[in-house]
Amino acid sequence: MKYTVMKAAAAALILPAAMAADGPMVPDYEVHLLMDPTVVLGSDFKLTPTVLSTFAMPTTVTKINVQYLDTVAQDLHVNGWSCRIRNIENDSGFDLTYKWRLPVNNGDINGALNTAFSDGWNSGQGNYDAQIDWLYASQTLSIQRDYTASSKGYSGTDDPNEKDSRSMLESNAPGMFDDWVSDGWGTGMLKNAVIYGPVLTKRSTGTWNGVELDIEVWPIENSSGTGIEYLVEASFKTSDEDSASSGRDQLITLLQNEGWFLAESVSKEDLVMENYHPTS
Repeated sequence: MKYTVMKAAAAALILPAAMAADGPMVPDYEVHLLMDPTVVLGSDFKLTPTVLSTFAMPTTVTKINVQYLDTVAQDLHVNGWSCRIRNIENDSGFDLTYKWRLPVNNGDINGALNTAFSDGWNSGQGNYDAQIDWLYASQTLSIQRDYTASSKGYSGTDDPNEKDSRSMLESNAPGMFDDWVSDGWGTGMLKNAVIYGPVLTKRSTGTWNGVELDIEVWPIENSSGTGIEYLVEASFKTSDEDSASSGRDQLITLLQNEGWFLAESVSKEDLVMENYHPTS
């Protein structure tokens, strides 16, 4: 049996002994900061040469077609889960991700990790990766498991259709996801899932401050469905909170000095889930 966040206090008292033997998960960190698309993108909606040179980025990009699956009522999202399928240019197969998220309140990362532990997530689960996603004004604990599914019958960055997407997510569903609310809950939700998206994103990869830095350009439908708005996000990963914090401060300063910084916290996934919400 898996435990929801609402049952955290009770769950802490009845965890199986084998599970309790392991402590809370140890996360790595990914910093996500938004850049002003009206400044960093040219008339062709590509990163300007100045941005590319600042981060030692080539002019070539990696195209990534992204879609999320959920019910019309967003049952997965309501319970902290998301199911994502990506078709990454030049990669073999579709990239499947099952991710559970928990907001970090007031910077209390240990509190979030302990809550996740009481919900059944522990350091002995080697198939799952824990990460703190650090946006401009918020932090989220993300725990995910990744798989690769065959892309036979598709070419380039073509996205799988709804039937195939459901099938591959159902057949690869991990236990923590499938039995989160009740036995078979996850796959039951996927049988009625619809596609949110897809969004064809472009990623540029360079270096900054001795670490790899990515800038992704997401062309996302506006809320009225009448046009496209561009979200541009710079991100880097690190293994510990101190280096994430100092690197974040330095990157914000650089972006501010260049006039590129957008002081907002926006989740790419949340925006897609809102703006591509099906009507039936």
